[in-house]
Amino acid sequence: MSSEYYDINIAGLKRRLKKFPVSDKMDIAAFILFGDVELTEHCAKTLLERCPEFDYIVTPEAKSIPLAYEMSRLSGKKYIVARKSTKVYMDDPVEISVNSMTTKSTQKLYMGHEDGDLLSGKKVLIVDDVISTGESLNAVSQLVKAFSGNIVACCAPLAEGDAAERKDIIFLEKLPLFFK
Repeated sequence: MSSEYYDINIAGLKRRLKKFPVSDKMDIAAFILFGDVELTEHCAKTLLERCPEFDYIVTPEAKSIPLAYEMSRLSGKKYIVARKSTKVYMDDPVEISVNSMTTKSTQKLYMGHEDGDLLSGKKVLIVDDVISTGESLNAVSQLVKAFSGNIVACCAPLAEGDAAERKDIIFLEKLPLFFK
């Protein structure tokens, strides 16, 4: 392993993740599911084996969409995307602000009533690609709660840094942060 990459075994599949700076003092290893069908399918199957029963999947509009899709396909349960901007077809969208480690500015997530109302009183599984600071999970959780959904679990293939010590999330592997 060179200092530019981090080698990881994600529930039996080996991948080499390129490191990128997020500040002058820290790098992260980029975990990108886009285009990696084998890894997406494997993570979806393995996470579903570990997750409790649910009615809906909710994911932020991010690199987790292919994972949420595959988990939806395998489980037969609908997935809903918390969007990064409002769309003309959204009925009275609810807005939540989020500060993510990999995004330089404050983002907003939105969910309209056409999707959100489906969550009322239902068991919701929140899916992300990497859980790090927990800000994205918190924002999605606020949206789900705004529509009276019951969060049964939050999951991701990787837990980064201190998130790997959390007991309230389901993940497959730990991903370290790289301090300079």
